[in-house]
Amino acid sequence: MQTFWLTGAEWLAVLRIGLGLWWLESWRHKDRKGWFERGTGIAWAAGVAAKHRWTAVRSGFERVVAPRPRAMAYVVVYAELALGLGLVTGFLTPVALVGGLLLNLLYLVLMIHDWAEQGQNAMMALISLVALFAVSWQTWSLDGALGLFL
Repeated sequence: MQTFWLTGAEWLAVLRIGLGLWWLESWRHKDRKGWFERGTGIAWAAGVAAKHRWTAVRSGFERVVAPRPRAMAYVVVYAELALGLGLVTGFLTPVALVGGLLLNLLYLVLMIHDWAEQGQNAMMALISLVALFAVSWQTWSLDGALGLFL
């Protein structure tokens, strides 16, 4: 499909790369010293989870995250970096898109009361779905160059 200026596949690659840049910005602006040394990120999330209206979120956080706050801080921070790099370079793109979708849905559920966070995470999840179902890794990507996920 030819559109103004770029083809449809190229516009999908632009969308994928833009989503990757969004993840990289999320990683870049995190206070990693605070997350890793002082536990600020997980402590903040614990406060949000403790007041959450859904019991499943509170109990899930207590079972999965609370017992290992340092490890979970590394998982969150470096998952955002890996997602961004994967989407920008187009390497293991379907894996990055599904991982990003799941992380956005997790953030969306955790922050159900915060409309600003909901909007950002809903938009990122929607872009992930579009990029995934439109096979956005076939253009301008390492996956395409290496013949992965044809």
